[in-house]
Amino acid sequence: MKIRNVKKVVTGKKAVDGAGVRLVRVIGYNDVEDFDPFLMLDAFDSDNPDDYIKGFPWHPHRGIETVTYLINGNIEHGDSLGNKGSIVDGCCQWMTAGSGIMHQEMPKPSDRMLGTQLWLNMPKEHKMAEPKYCDITNEMVPTVTEGSNTIRVVSGDYKGNSSSVYGDYVKMLYLDVHMKGNSEWKLNLNNDETLFVYIVEGEGYFGGSDDLYESKRALLFGEGEEFAARTGENEVRFFLYASKPLKESVAWGGPIVMNTREQLNLAFRELEEGTFIKHN
Repeated sequence: MKIRNVKKVVTGKKAVDGAGVRLVRVIGYNDVEDFDPFLMLDAFDSDNPDDYIKGFPWHPHRGIETVTYLINGNIEHGDSLGNKGSIVDGCCQWMTAGSGIMHQEMPKPSDRMLGTQLWLNMPKEHKMAEPKYCDITNEMVPTVTEGSNTIRVVSGDYKGNSSSVYGDYVKMLYLDVHMKGNSEWKLNLNNDETLFVYIVEGEGYFGGSDDLYESKRALLFGEGEEFAARTGENEVRFFLYASKPLKESVAWGGPIVMNTREQLNLAFRELEEGTFIKHN
């Protein structure tokens, strides 16, 4: 069985988004082709509330799904469908923007804000699907313990342990993996899936290489059927993402991701005209 090796390392760039939230944009516009169907990954890690409490006030999305997962923190959210609530420790919010949604995310002060928001592209035939909100609470995330390794199944299925969410339009495996020191872990995957990990904390060895990869970076893997990770003296925690690429054209304008420039222009025109929201 061929082991998937690291083919690209991305450290991302510090950025300020929303009304003044400091974050690291790990992958983004320039990584679309390599990471397809994953569009963007923003990472948050701060013990200073001033870095994030200004939040992300009301803004639109169309053509994507956003998946926000917190190890630590508290983000209050609401949308134009009337949904509202909080994402807290160990919880995830999966929002399907589809044809168009307005929402806001407002982090509250906490000892540490640690987590990510992933943008997942939607297939062209479903870009204008009805918007949908799904909150995945801590209790809904299966936790599997294998020796000194702990795997949380945020999305998809791991050895028969299934999350409540797979993705209605793009099936995604999303695992939160915590490995203690001097341990190893392997996972079988389809060769045609895009696979990458984001190292949240610690350091580890990935693929068949003896290169040590530290935290706060994304590793994109080449072809193969087996993912392999191991640790030395130190532990590691990483998020693993796997999904089949869409291989479709991407037209990206801020919070809206479509397939053509014409579709983007229409979306922004509808925002100006007040006809952006298609479903009540």
